[in-house]
Amino acid sequence: MRGLPEVRVLHVDSWLVAVDKPSGVPSVPARDPREAACVARRLNDQFGPLEAVHRLDRDTSGVLVLARHHEARVAMGRVFERRLVSKRYLAVCCGRPPSAVGEVMLPLAPDLEQRPRQRVDPIHGRPSHTRWTLLASESEGSACHSLLELEPLTGRSHQLRVHMAWLGLPILGDPLYGHRSTTPFARLALHAATLCFPHPQTGDELALHADGDLVWLSPSLQAAHHRWWCGQNTPSVGRMADARTFDQ
Repeated sequence: MRGLPEVRVLHVDSWLVAVDKPSGVPSVPARDPREAACVARRLNDQFGPLEAVHRLDRDTSGVLVLARHHEARVAMGRVFERRLVSKRYLAVCCGRPPSAVGEVMLPLAPDLEQRPRQRVDPIHGRPSHTRWTLLASESEGSACHSLLELEPLTGRSHQLRVHMAWLGLPILGDPLYGHRSTTPFARLALHAATLCFPHPQTGDELALHADGDLVWLSPSLQAAHHRWWCGQNTPSVGRMADARTFDQ
């Protein structure tokens, strides 16, 4: 569609196609035919029929994996069901987290009165678990922004956005869970940076990385992103001893 950036291909084989999905492009077909074409439709001429095996919110950019045939789709479904997938996101949030590393375990359920919003619901919600690592913070006047690495250990709809908002750290550019100081941002500042899983055909580890066009980061946060990307600031589970945990 005119006005939308190209979908950059990261990996191709006989089973899968992986791309760096731009912000603003749906990962699955929209209900309204007037909406922008989804990733699979935009790649149809190049690769034939494709089907996304997981979802990214329309305004989230980053790694998206699509199956090239039924066998691949079913096999990737099993990979996700067995929780063999490791994901890392980058997010710019309003504020500074209470610790350098931490985790949120808050159950989520659809907000039936404000669709498509999700809400924290200790009675009807499904277990949801997110880890965060602070990569950098910057302040300008009274405003503070933080670059976080987010690891979703479950895959609920809007999980990262709700968990960060609940912590008082709404993601910049989020019109659903942000506030006035966050929504004027040019886009949702959430990027699916890495996705790792065993290939459904070979069993070999497939590590997908989308460095993305992160020009929306400030210079200081771009520098922190570069350090993280080069592996100089990669977090490890062993650091969780100093983490803060938020649950109900």
